[in-house]
Amino acid sequence: MSELKTCTYCGCELEEDDVYEFEGEYMCERCYDDNTCVCESCGDRMWTDDDCGDSYISLCEGCRNEYYTRCCCCNSIISNDDAYYAENDDYEEEAYCQTCYNKYPHSIHSYSYKPEPIFYGNGPRYIGVELEIDKGGKDNENADDIMDAVNIGDELIYIKSDGSLDDGLEIVTHPMTLDFHKNEMPWNSLSEKALSLDYLSHQTGTCGLHCHVNRNSFGEEKEKQDECISRVLYFVEHHWEELLKFSRRTESQMNKWAARYGFKSSPKEVMESAKKNTDIGRYACVNLTNYYTIEFRMFRGTLKVNTILATLELVDLICQMSLDKSDEEMSALSWTDFVSEISCEAYPELITYLKERQLYVNEPVECTEEM
Repeated sequence: MSELKTCTYCGCELEEDDVYEFEGEYMCERCYDDNTCVCESCGDRMWTDDDCGDSYISLCEGCRNEYYTRCCCCNSIISNDDAYYAENDDYEEEAYCQTCYNKYPHSIHSYSYKPEPIFYGNGPRYIGVELEIDKGGKDNENADDIMDAVNIGDELIYIKSDGSLDDGLEIVTHPMTLDFHKNEMPWNSLSEKALSLDYLSHQTGTCGLHCHVNRNSFGEEKEKQDECISRVLYFVEHHWEELLKFSRRTESQMNKWAARYGFKSSPKEVMESAKKNTDIGRYACVNLTNYYTIEFRMFRGTLKVNTILATLELVDLICQMSLDKSDEEMSALSWTDFVSEISCEAYPELITYLKERQLYVNEPVECTEEM
């Protein structure tokens, strides 16, 4: 007959089937529940005194340190994935729970901030713009002034910090159709306000103009999306020299922020190369790492409205061609053929800009300064 054990904590005698053991100590069920708990992240059991969580969640020290943080406002424990970040007055990033973040609005969001997108215009193609501006200060009051000039009645833009800038801001639009960008989005007001606050974009050398396009605008099925996106990649590689001139970036800037995948003889081969070339990551001419969008990263930042709209028209046109043309037709398309097919009515800003950059059938026009 086995020897009866006693509970380490309350001293009661334990029947064989009622013994709970942890780290060499024997306990009854009640004392086991009172003195030990399970980490809700990794599932390991620990002593209750070692619980690094709070009244809502039990966490071991390792999981608490690696996967969780505390809200700087209410001190509640939140997972890193659920935390919202914003900078304090000393430009130090602090974590917030969603409730506190919404209670204390911030003008400049952290770089990782991604709100629920608001779609403007009647799709199916939407373009979200990230425009970097620099030299005018990473300043909450400036951010408020820019948003006040643009967000009249609707939230069209929000503003984030970006470590690649010296002393500036990243302005992000919600997804908009090309028509909405051209006719409803107050780009002139944004540009005028930013310039009045001493911001620049093109002239800094640090700024980019990035355009996100929703993947489902290329088709509902992934196979169809990849087929069209492969033609986008082929167009970019096939006309790299012209697009380099269009972008206003230098070759070294492209290599750093928007590297090419390399020219191949067909759209399918370019796509295969892009999928294998994982070292580039998101710093590619067309970034494919986002789940819902592809991102055109080639273009240098600017506060010249014609250049912004011309860039959006170019992105829209390349995406439309990827739907309308076959692989063979895209492969046979020369730059001269491309520009000759551009509709003056649909893409007037693009034609003007191509002429300014001497990329339109040898028809240069006088070019105003980029900002």
